[in-house]
Amino acid sequence: MSHRKFEHPRCGSLGYLPKKRCRRGKGKIKHFPKDDTSKTCQLAAFLGFKAGMTHIIRDRDKPGSKAHKKEICEPVTIIETPPIVAIGIVGYIKTPRGLRCLNTIVARHLSEECRRRFYRNWFASKKRKAFTRYASKYANGEKSIEAELDEMKRYCSVVRVLSHTQVHMIPGIGQKKSHLMEIQICGGEVTDKVAFAYSIMEKTIPVDAVFQMNEMIDVISISKGKGTAGVISRWGVSRLPRKTHRGLRKVACIGAWHPSAVKWTVARAGQAGYHHRTELNKKIYRIGKVGQATFEASTDYDVTDKSITPMGGFPRYGIIKQDYIIIKGTVPGVPRRIVTLRNSISAHTSRDSLEQIRLKFIDTSAKFGHGRFQTTEEKSSTLGRIKPKK
Repeated sequence: MSHRKFEHPRCGSLGYLPKKRCRRGKGKIKHFPKDDTSKTCQLAAFLGFKAGMTHIIRDRDKPGSKAHKKEICEPVTIIETPPIVAIGIVGYIKTPRGLRCLNTIVARHLSEECRRRFYRNWFASKKRKAFTRYASKYANGEKSIEAELDEMKRYCSVVRVLSHTQVHMIPGIGQKKSHLMEIQICGGEVTDKVAFAYSIMEKTIPVDAVFQMNEMIDVISISKGKGTAGVISRWGVSRLPRKTHRGLRKVACIGAWHPSAVKWTVARAGQAGYHHRTELNKKIYRIGKVGQATFEASTDYDVTDKSITPMGGFPRYGIIKQDYIIIKGTVPGVPRRIVTLRNSISAHTSRDSLEQIRLKFIDTSAKFGHGRFQTTEEKSSTLGRIKPKK
């Protein structure tokens, strides 16, 4: 092959720069979906915890596809979504320099896991009374919630709800601080938004109040961290020829003599993974509710009474006990990592977005090694009596 002198496709997309370690361990919503005042008021995002992956079998319903009306097997991700709690209202006004916060109303009663978020060291703090002085101002009449709500209705154009997760519902997460996030209210006029936000104050919000079946959503998360990596695995550049005596897994020429600096476009070694990533248009295959038939992994075709948790539990996660959603494909990050779910910011007119999903089978075999059995009853009936553990 002749030497590439004039052109050569670059390695790695520059749209993901800078490839540095994310400062926060939670996905940040940088853009909310476009507001439509003709719709009813609704929250535009939710928080969940990644449990693990499995696969499902369903019939493809896409005319024109080779797999139309045929069974297909697809990978899915299960995200546990315990209800979140609304503890505040934030009003924003539009300025030439962007949004500016006008008013913030915080609930009078905050749980301990929420108050822990405002302290770096909960036990080293002296009184642990976050927002107690703030709540006393409303009790003494120094502040009026009605006056602040009227001010929001008069001047604000964007209304968001301050909410936090309930980490105590997921015991294996190893954390006592809740995750805080501002969630924008979409739909309705400003007066409707403020009234809706005030009506859900200090109340729990389930996942089915935000998302519905067969809906397309966006997933924002932090990818799996891999530490420092070289240019081969970090950028995908080619290895050097065999006879190079100063290393194979390198970039040979890192720039011209002048200017005497290495350009930012040159592939270099550094941090790989633990990056902030947003994946668009992930379809919801199922919303499992505690105490309902949808919480189990049974379908109309597979009526076996089995839990959504696979045999032995999800690796590095455990057992799902709260509400959950099943999303098509993969989700960035490791199990137990917080995942931000947002309503899709793009309009959907494709056949994939309009397709109605009907699951035929959800795999619940063990994810350690090659799982054979869907339930413990099936395993005992096949293998017979097993010697009990001492």
